[in-house]
Parts: sequence; C-alpha cells; structure tokens
Amino acid sequence: MERREFLMAAGVTGIGLASGTLFADTQVAKPRPKGSKSVAGLVVPKMDKVRVAFIGVGARGSGHVSQLCLIDGVEVVAICDNHLPSLERAVKNVVERHKRPTPLAFGKGPDDYKRMLERTDIDCVFIATPWHEHVRMAVDTMNSGKHAFVEVPAATSLEECWLLVETAERNQKNCMMMENVNYGREELLVLNMVQKGVFGELIHGEAAYIHDLRSQMHEIEHGTGSWRTYEYAKHNGNLYPTHGLGPVAHYMDINRGDAFDYMTSISSPSLMRNLYAKKAFPEGHERRSIKFVCGDINTSIIKTKRGRTIMVQWDEQLPRPYTRHNFIQGTKGAWGGFPDRLAIEGDGRSAESWIQGDDLKPWYEKYEHPLYKRMGEESKRNGGHGGMDFLMLWRIIYCLRNGIPLDQDVYDAAAWSVVTPLSEVSVANRGRSMDFPDFTRGEWKTRKPLDNASNA
Repeated sequence: MERREFLMAAGVTGIGLASGTLFADTQVAKPRPKGSKSVAGLVVPKMDKVRVAFIGVGARGSGHVSQLCLIDGVEVVAICDNHLPSLERAVKNVVERHKRPTPLAFGKGPDDYKRMLERTDIDCVFIATPWHEHVRMAVDTMNSGKHAFVEVPAATSLEECWLLVETAERNQKNCMMMENVNYGREELLVLNMVQKGVFGELIHGEAAYIHDLRSQMHEIEHGTGSWRTYEYAKHNGNLYPTHGLGPVAHYMDINRGDAFDYMTSISSPSLMRNLYAKKAFPEGHERRSIKFVCGDINTSIIKTKRGRTIMVQWDEQLPRPYTRHNFIQGTKGAWGGFPDRLAIEGDGRSAESWIQGDDLKPWYEKYEHPLYKRMGEESKRNGGHGGMDFLMLWRIIYCLRNGIPLDQDVYDAAAWSVVTPLSEVSVANRGRSMDFPDFTRGEWKTRKPLDNASNA
C-alpha cells in the first residue's frame, strides 16, 4: 500500500518518537460518537440578551470585559480569576467605568471557575487564560450547557483538538477560538476581494506571526511571560500559528470547500532567547538557567486537498519588524501585507509592479467589507489591536442575538490549532510529512463558503 493508505489503515498518521509525542488517534475521518451530530453552521435560539461570564481577566481578558460592556444586549454576570488584583480591577471596571451592575466574583483558586459554571444565568463564557488551561475550561464550559469562546490557540495537542470537537458536537454548543485578526480591516477587505473573484483562482498563501516578544521574559511573577517563557523551553515547532493562518484559511475556504491535507515543518537553531537571557538577566537569575529549544524561526508548508500551498512562519524572538505576511496569490493577481500592496493583471494593467499607498484608496472604496462599513469607525474608537478585537466581539454578539451561525467554529479552532503539534513532530523527524486529521469528517466537501457579508 501507499504510505498514506497504510497509515490510514493503521489508524495513525505519525509517531514522533524523537519528541516523545505519540500520535495514535488521527484518522483522516474519525467516526463521530453515537448521540453526537455536526455543529457545522450551528444556529442557536436567538438571545434577546447575551449573559456572559469571564475566566481570566489579565492582559487579554480585561480588554474583552471592557469591550463587551460597550455592546448592546450584553449582560456581564460573573468574572473569575485566581489573581485577585486582576479580578478586583475587572469588577471595578464594569461597575465604575461602564456603570453596570456588579458582576459576581470568583477567585478562590484555579478551579473556582467550576463553581461559576454551576450557575444557570450564564449563556457564554469567554476564556483568556494560559494556553494549557484552554481546553479543560472550554470543555467544562460546554458540558455545563454554555457556549465557549476561547483565546488562541484553542488547543496545543492533537488529542485536545479532538476533545473540543467531540464536546461541542455532543453538547451542540459553540466553541469558537477568538481569532481576532480575521476581523482586521485589511483581512476583511482581502476576503471580500477573494470572494468577488478579484484574484481569480487561488494558488498560494503566506501566513506568519513574526513578533519580537523577548521583553515578556521580564514578567516573572505575573503576566504573559510568567508562563509563556517556559513554552519555548518545551516545544520546537510553530507555537502560535493562528494569527496569520486564520485569515488565509478563510480566503481559501478551508473547512468550507477545501481542507488542509498534509504539512512539513523545519526549525532554525535556537539561539536568541538564550543570548537574550545572558544579556538581560544577572548571574544566578532563573531565566539564565532555562534551556530554550524552540527554533528561532519555524517554517511550515501546508498542502490543501485542492492542491493549494500555504507557507506558515513563526518567530517570537529575532530582532525584526512585526509582520503576519498576509499574502495571497491567485491566477489574476496577488495581495501582500506589511505594507499593504496589490498586483492585478488585466484591463491593460500589468502585475509587474505593486499598487500601494494612496493608490489603494479606490480599491478600499470599492471592496471595503460590509462588516467594516457598518462597524469600522466604532471599532476604531473602541480599540483592541486597531479595532479588530471590538469588531470580533460585536460580531459574536450580533450572531447570537440574530440566530445566525458564527464566522468561526470548532472545526476551524481545531484545524488551525493542530498546526502546532503537527509541526513539532515534523521538526523532530527531519521535516517528515504529517497528515491533517479531518475534524469535519468529510463535511468540508459540501459546506458552503463563509458568508459574513450578506448578513452583516
């Protein structure tokens, strides 16, 4: 048999012995458990008022609290955080800044969120905790009869990805990974242009998260660096793929007409964090004793079922400007981000030079996405990464209140997040090709492309 046929027959698609990771349940189309059904296009009853709760209100979650307080039809019921100063600030923010009723506070240890989940007056829970907490909290949320909205990445292992999918299907609840970049003005513009055929048939995309975050290593007792720093000492792969990949996946109709098929991944040497620790911390400091193993830059190549290619890069330590690439190539032209630029062929135009700067204004005027036309100015006023955070949260509430499917579902959360564990095994095995599980169980073939324009 061919290699992939053999692996499918054996029920596995890869064993990462070098990384100590066993991939032992990755069927291309894992059978759906009895009593469960698909949540593709899930529509829940309209909610006149969306009653929300929060788990984790530190650097990220506190922004969600503030922005959701600005959206009509939202009631903040409860907030949970075992870091009491963060919890107290968030509750005070709701009451004093936004003039809303005092939410219930839960902060009696790392599992006090379970006591909060016992309440019956909560519809949705927003989870913004360290990566390793995402899945257990999202699963507990859905098992308690509530919708889960979880920060990126939704999961960090293959088993966790399947657990999210199966829990959502069993409970018929939304489990959305809050990929905010899909709501950026540029990303929405490009999505609209793609869907209107401006670039022709799509061929290739490039996605990245290039962001120098070495300064987070100074967060010792609290903050993102207090836990994220150790991830770089545990894993060698693409640790954070979704910010760049999410928009490209939407452009290419991933899980909605196309699907990730297989990928290969390689990493550079790991130098920068060890060098930075020696430079930034004194002799004897704990940060100097950490042995960082993550390659300074990881490059992965994904092949889709329809034959398209996607390059995905990750780098959170090298000295260079921020970029997500956001590049998409079609048979009629291309778009590139950072800076925004367009190349189009046809109607007497040549694609040999970029259209950029002020020359892009007519394209924005013609192809501005309806979501941004409606809420763009308000999003910019209310902030969050240039407004994309607010627009994402507003869209979530809009969908729930109007009884329409969310723009991202649990299958997206799993497919975009599973890049991390697949990349780690591939890196550990000399770039070995890794098959993607089919979390949709074949439904990607018949699902319609995302439509967040006509119902905006």
